[in-house]
Amino acid sequence: MTDHRYALELEWQGNRGTGTSGYRDYDRAVLLRAEGKPDLLGSADPTFRGDASRWNPEELLLAALSQCHLLSYLHSAVNHGIVVVAYADSPVGVMEQVGQGGRFTSVTLRPRVTVADASMVEVAREIHGEAGRNCFIAASVSFPVGHEPEVVPA
Repeated sequence: MTDHRYALELEWQGNRGTGTSGYRDYDRAVLLRAEGKPDLLGSADPTFRGDASRWNPEELLLAALSQCHLLSYLHSAVNHGIVVVAYADSPVGVMEQVGQGGRFTSVTLRPRVTVADASMVEVAREIHGEAGRNCFIAASVSFPVGHEPEVVPA
């Protein structure tokens, strides 16, 4: 077994002078940093008094699942002799709020894959399942991650 470690720095930037003296008295602004990477501006979802111009944790989870699936899929494609020439995704996540808490109940990835040749379309569609099983992030969440792929030849 091999362990991989990941690290970043998170800094809350939302103290408007009185800290968390009240629910509406502080900003949800966050700065995420990792060595050698551009800063990432975060906040809460606007529903929870966040800044819509910044990334929220729910979007970041969706992005992590989508990107992980892409990278696992490209690896599977190589292993199966599938030549992918384009890939885009429009994932959708559903989160239920219960009181002040909540949880994601599902994520659906909707990848649009273009392959080099029409003979590759069927296998290219099938390997989404393999890619989903190999995605570290999908294996780490407690809700289903579905796939609605569209595969077309170039």
